[in-house]
Amino acid sequence: MPEEVLGPNILEVENLKKYFPIKGGFFGSTVGEVRAVDDVSLYVREGEILSLVGESGCGKTTTARCILRAVDPTSGSTRFRMKDGTMVDIAKLKETELKPVWREVQMIFQDPFGSLNPRKNLLEIIGEPLYVNGIRDRQTRMNRVAELLELVGLRPEYMHRYPHAFSGGQRQRVVIARALALEPRLIIADEAVSALDVSVQAQVLNLLLSLQRRLNLSFLFVAHDLSIVKHISHRVAVMYVGKIAEMAPTEELFRRPKHPYTAALMKAVPIPDPTLRNELKGLPGEVGNPANPPSGCYFHPRCAYATEICKTKTPELRTVGPDHSVACHHAEELNLDGIGELKSSPMTEALSQPDASTGNAPPS
Repeated sequence: MPEEVLGPNILEVENLKKYFPIKGGFFGSTVGEVRAVDDVSLYVREGEILSLVGESGCGKTTTARCILRAVDPTSGSTRFRMKDGTMVDIAKLKETELKPVWREVQMIFQDPFGSLNPRKNLLEIIGEPLYVNGIRDRQTRMNRVAELLELVGLRPEYMHRYPHAFSGGQRQRVVIARALALEPRLIIADEAVSALDVSVQAQVLNLLLSLQRRLNLSFLFVAHDLSIVKHISHRVAVMYVGKIAEMAPTEELFRRPKHPYTAALMKAVPIPDPTLRNELKGLPGEVGNPANPPSGCYFHPRCAYATEICKTKTPELRTVGPDHSVACHHAEELNLDGIGELKSSPMTEALSQPDASTGNAPPS
């Protein structure tokens, strides 16, 4: 991403936790808990794309849902800066007080077909947020829906069709149009392109980047594909078993990772070169169990650099450089290899092309 002037923090998450109780026994008493989100702190600036990455099951989606209050957090704060400048703690709001926040914070879900009502046409789907928020005149809604469809690269006359008539990429464009209906300022994209083909992924990502610049949107982008994250993010937060392992500007993170888990994720990125096939390395062992996490550093059973302190003491997320935080006892001592510039792949080549629907190229 190029250097851009970013605004103040639009979202500040501090010590966010979400524990799910484990029930057992004849009376269904609580016998344990799953620490899906375990003391997460992060922030997003106005006009910024922060990517949240990690292996499956690390708590990325639960974190995103807790921020939006689709799931009630166990504890912690999620402060959001409203359009008028006031900061509200979404985690503390009553359900009846969330409506103004949801006008400014919207979510794009992973499955574009599952998140669309097959019994409604696009006018009803995209126009529903408008109707709920007081726009009752049908013609006004039709005009706004037509505008939104054009914005995401679809024809206005499609508004009378149903979701089954569209491809996966087109459905995701519909989901994006619905998310933009109320002119939000923060978009939470939960694996927004992982269910799509590679070429279609690039088209949707190009569209999101174009919209982010045109509308000055902020994004919390949940993903697991580092080749995508590298090309769209201002900053990256790496998550492991419910905790933030490392957070840094994208270029800094990819060139000089400070956490062994971050470096290991980078080594697992597929390289489109058959001569380098044997260099692809996966992480040994299994992801820690959030219902029974390891003592000390959760990553120590899989870490080649673990020492005795790693097994007994939980590392705190601390600053090790400009805008660079890491939760590792030995971050300053390690000299880990990053991957710098990712080699060309079908995805990166497609991301470098303009989005045919908008004619706007993504940032170099």
